[in-house]
Amino acid sequence: MQGNPAIILHAPQLGENIGAAARVMLNFGLTDLRLVSPRDGWPSAAAEAMSAGALGQGVSVTVFDTLEAAMTGLTYTVATTARPRGMEKEVFGAAEAVGALKARQGQVAVLFGGEKSGLPNEAVALCDAILTYPVNPAFSSLNLAQAVGVFCHQWGASAGLEGKFGGKGEGVDAPATRENLIGMFEHFEAELERAGYFYPPEKTPVMITNLRNALVRAQWTEQEVRTFRGAIKALSLGRGKARVVREE
Repeated sequence: MQGNPAIILHAPQLGENIGAAARVMLNFGLTDLRLVSPRDGWPSAAAEAMSAGALGQGVSVTVFDTLEAAMTGLTYTVATTARPRGMEKEVFGAAEAVGALKARQGQVAVLFGGEKSGLPNEAVALCDAILTYPVNPAFSSLNLAQAVGVFCHQWGASAGLEGKFGGKGEGVDAPATRENLIGMFEHFEAELERAGYFYPPEKTPVMITNLRNALVRAQWTEQEVRTFRGAIKALSLGRGKARVVREE
């Protein structure tokens, strides 16, 4: 976790939002949460409940009376705001802000304002740059925990974090080998030939190519190949039984 930014919540009001912020922080590998004058004090039962265990499994919370105290030891801080402030500061989107934070040496942080009115100008003035999101200008009110989540997701993406469904998912079988896939094709085509599907005969190569192109796009797993070959076998056996019934 070294090199990850701290998340500072300035005058947060609801314990639920603090807990939700901690939860999404840990989802994306961030653990340093700093609170400046939380309205309802600390600790917070509401925050604990909403954090889904994040406050006990990695996210550390430090409470400060002033923003200046919370910024002790920081070398670079980005303030989040949806409003133009008329200040001579760089304005970043989420990806740009992540890049700027990663380029700095020492401890960095992202500052978020409270639910009611966001960050006061004097808080923004203490920061090096501004982070803003491309929200709907007619409705730019973003929930505090959601705002934290947007940044944390961008940070996690930049760090190459792979979630449960990034890459080989839980319980997903290995990709089918080419020889097993070709074996499935040949099995399928043999049964289609028996059923009289390939007609006229001179078009058989083109029809086989079209079928294989369509099937290859599915990116089969080994289990899917076994399942499909089982289905082919069941259909062929069923056709055989039907033929016996007709002959009888």
